[in-house]
Amino acid sequence: METYDIIVLGGGPGGYLAAERAAQGGLKVCLFEKRALGGTCLNEGCIPTKTMLNSAKLYRHATESAAFGVTSENVKFDHAQVVKRKAKVVKTLVSGVGMTMSANKVTVVNAGAVIDGKQDGKFKITADGKDYFSDRLIIASGSEASVPPIPGVKEGLESGFVTTNREILDMTELPKELAVIGGGVIGLEMACYFASVGVKVTVIEMLDKIAGPTDRDICKVLQAEYEKRGMIFKLSAKVLEVKQGAVVYEDAAGRQECPCDKVLLSVGRRPATKGIGLETLNIEMNRGAVVTDDTLATSVPNVWAVGDCNGKIMLAHTAYREAEVAVNNILGKKDRINYDSIPSVIYTDPEVASVGFSKEAAEKAGMKVKEANVPMMYAGRYVAEVDGGKGFCKIVYDTDRNRVVGVHMIGSYASEMILSAAMMVDTELPLERLKKFVFPHPTVSEIIRETLFKL
Repeated sequence: METYDIIVLGGGPGGYLAAERAAQGGLKVCLFEKRALGGTCLNEGCIPTKTMLNSAKLYRHATESAAFGVTSENVKFDHAQVVKRKAKVVKTLVSGVGMTMSANKVTVVNAGAVIDGKQDGKFKITADGKDYFSDRLIIASGSEASVPPIPGVKEGLESGFVTTNREILDMTELPKELAVIGGGVIGLEMACYFASVGVKVTVIEMLDKIAGPTDRDICKVLQAEYEKRGMIFKLSAKVLEVKQGAVVYEDAAGRQECPCDKVLLSVGRRPATKGIGLETLNIEMNRGAVVTDDTLATSVPNVWAVGDCNGKIMLAHTAYREAEVAVNNILGKKDRINYDSIPSVIYTDPEVASVGFSKEAAEKAGMKVKEANVPMMYAGRYVAEVDGGKGFCKIVYDTDRNRVVGVHMIGSYASEMILSAAMMVDTELPLERLKKFVFPHPTVSEIIRETLFKL
């Protein structure tokens, strides 16, 4: 009988960091992962997509830099080489996670694990015919692509005509025409990649805007930028059917067809909580997600759930923080998570980043707020590096509590700048103190300071 202080189900960002932190805290840890360490983020999400998007950005800069005095000829884009390099990057980082687990003496079992209730006061886990026991359990089973019951989708997935974010990353030949069903973060990032390298891309979105809950003004700028590059958007459009060679949808003009030779299905993700035995513990669930509090504890004592499986904010960095909060509480260190200060990024070109409340959301929450919106052109480095960009920074300020509650940006380096904005939201420093921060010059990040002074 193999017994541990903690068993972790799932080796994604939340799972492997929880295992690492728990082991560093002196606990005996066992981590189960049925596929590859790193989970969706490292293998078929964050890392591979950013690797490919960087190649697309390099290609675009090589072919669209005449305004900067740089011209080039015979520039070629080798998609197969991009995919090959992506695989190398993923392999390197997966290996790194494995080495970290080994260095911290975490036992890693490469198998699917199933909870089998409790036995003699301990949680029982079965995997590959063996039983494992532990005093505590951390569920980090991640998420999976949602597959809606659209006629033809199942058959399309089976034939390869329809792909999810997993399959499209390994496709070695570029399609001529790609239809993307869903204009959320994942769909937009992949649409950005393919459109940037010459593929005709059509995004079909059910809502009247792209990028889900992202600030509407940002969405307008992002959409306009990609329309200039040839991307087509069909908004307020309901997909009726997928058939070989086309996606059938309905919009204000009636029934339409979008011809294509590949389809990316990107309508969101759902917690991967089926088939792992949660019912044997009678854990409280909500629409397939494990219900947790702000310490990541579940309804069952000594069971925590981190990452996408709790359905809170499905981002890798959220999972990291949740893992730390859960393990801190396990080790007797009181800790809680603040979801209001977790930033989000869309790695398109231009980048989109945000943290906290929008003006509308803040007012809906009962806050009295003021909003300042400043064009990125106020930052000297942005003007130097971006030709005619339409980026901007928007800050939402709670006038009653004298604190910044939201920051929203579109433009170069937005992904790298959002941390400082998140710290402003999280620390709740008064506006007068924030205005005393000294930003290096010339940097694009100075746009945050410029916007603070407009409040």
